[in-house]
Order: sequence, then structure tokens, then C-alpha cells
Amino acid sequence: MDELFPRARTTVAPGAVHIPDWLDAHRQRELLAACRDWARPPAGLRTVRTPGGGTMTARQVCLGRHWYPYGYARTVVDGDGAPVKPFPDWLGELGREAVRDALGEGPAPYDIAPSAETAPYDIALINFYDSDARMGMHRDSDEKSDAPVVSLSLGDTCVFRFGNTETRARPYTDVELRSGDLFVFGGPSRLAYHGVPKVYPGTAPPELGLSGRLNITLRVSGL
Repeated sequence: MDELFPRARTTVAPGAVHIPDWLDAHRQRELLAACRDWARPPAGLRTVRTPGGGTMTARQVCLGRHWYPYGYARTVVDGDGAPVKPFPDWLGELGREAVRDALGEGPAPYDIAPSAETAPYDIALINFYDSDARMGMHRDSDEKSDAPVVSLSLGDTCVFRFGNTETRARPYTDVELRSGDLFVFGGPSRLAYHGVPKVYPGTAPPELGLSGRLNITLRVSGL
């Protein structure tokens, strides 16, 4: 159904941009099919355990390099030990397209867009949220590159909390991310704290055939 008031592109903070409905229905289905393949073992969807003995409620699969708290490896060192699945070229192209669309328009007081043309996106972290899953405030700081992070949403709507670079506390902005939405953050916002305090179950587009939320984040490792 069409929006009574269409959602607008929003600059949430310098270098942090939300573009609603960036992925059309066809591209969402294609990306979901790929995620389902990647989630199969070996090196498939896993529960992430923290050094303190806790577990993340969102489950995860990685491409290119395997993320574990708090580093990267070539194998699933905290899971089945299998080699991590390769990062496909087409996903890197999607990441560069996303950065161009989000950060390549108009003048900016920081240099982001040119790096989008050359930076080789080579890592994907794919998180699956069921209705009870959450993600605490954290920074994406284990990469050696300051290239923008690309975040794509599929399935259920969530509250995405985008904060500041100094603390997990306020000030922060809550953004509603729906299936097909794009969120990119780089430049002065590259190391901002962010998290997902809430997922709204049953809000995914019915035609997508997904129960829960998938978040695909693309990064440049610099490794």
C-alpha cells in the first residue's frame, strides 16, 4: 500500500544517511535467497558468544572474513572451524552503489564519496533477528579501514538507534528501518555507537516470505 506521506531520505548525522525503500521488491528477494544460502553450514548461521560468557540474541553469518569478539579470522574460530564463505563481487558492487547514492550527492565538509569508488568492500556481517532479539550499543571498530559501513534491512521493521562517537548514552536518534531500507554511516559518524533495541514481529512484507529481520552490513576490512 502506498504511504500517505512517503518516507524521505534523511541525514541523521554528518556522514550518516537513511534512504527508505532503496532495495525494490525484486532485489530484496534476490538478497534474501543469497542470505539463505550463506546461512547453511558449514560456516553457517551461528550464535555469537562474548568473551564474558554471554551470548548475542541476534545470530550471525559472515562472508569474506569471520568476525568474532573482537577481531577477524579466515575460519569460524568460535564455531565449526570451517573456512569462511567468500565475499562475492556483486555484493561489493552493491556496497559501492549504496555509498554513492547515500554520500555522493552534493557538497560535504569531509571526503567520503571518492573512497567509495576505490575501497574494496570485502566483509559482510549478516545478523538474523527473531522477535526477541536485540543488539546493544556498540561501535564497528575492528576494521583497519575508515570506509563507510553499509547497512541493508530485510524483513521485519526495527528501531535502529544511532548515537554519538563518545558514549553509548544520549544523544542518539531512533530511526525506523523497514525492509528494503539503506543506512550508510561514514566520515565523522564512522565510529558512532549504534544498536537495535526493538524489532516489530510480523511487519515484514508478506510477499518476501521472511519471519524475522535480516541486517546485512558491508565493510572494508583494510586487512
